Amino acid sequence: MTLSADLFFSFRSPYSYLAIGRYRSMMEEWDVNIVLRPVYPLAVREPDFFERNHPNWLRYTFTDMFRVAQFHGIPFGPPRPDPIVQNVMTRQIAEDQPYIYRMTRLGQAAARRGKGLAFAHEAAALIWGGAENWHEGEHLAKAAERAGLDLAELDAEAISEAEGLDAEIHANQAALEAGGHWGVPTLVFEGEPFFGQDRIEMALWRMQQKGLEKRSA
Repeated sequence: MTLSADLFFSFRSPYSYLAIGRYRSMMEEWDVNIVLRPVYPLAVREPDFFERNHPNWLRYTFTDMFRVAQFHGIPFGPPRPDPIVQNVMTRQIAEDQPYIYRMTRLGQAAARRGKGLAFAHEAAALIWGGAENWHEGEHLAKAAERAGLDLAELDAEAISEAEGLDAEIHANQAALEAGGHWGVPTLVFEGEPFFGQDRIEMALWRMQQKGLEKRSA
């Protein structure tokens, strides 16, 4: 019996990137369908989020995300450019955001086709894996192709159906909160949330308790 779970994900979240490849591998190895539910990052949903955090929060996060990447052997480099346009010194979020809206809508368009997890993994590997100017040239087109998708088709949908996609993205956010959390990455399985890249093994353990089996060769 195929199990099902929802993965709430943000293209601006380094921990979402550090988790998604392992969730993709889980879905390939185990008989579970993990549905990508992209959400806009806190920088968009709560622009004052960074101002409200402890001053050590950002420094610790930078230290930890590089450490996690090294521990798991995941390529990692600062995004160039950052998916969110933000003043590094003041932490102020710019009104014009040319990257994150496009990427999140692309992710939702991919999810409509049942390939959200693959697309998000391939795209996040560009953004957080060290690809310079990941938004230019053939970077995203090739990432989409590796996920079995056509970037031109996704981009056209992201433009022509922006309102509908945003409604679905906002519904994802509501579902995340209804599932018991607010941050990403969060996997929700049978109403139980597993927040963070360090809860993947525990999520797998819970699914195994519910009868999860490996896919047949």
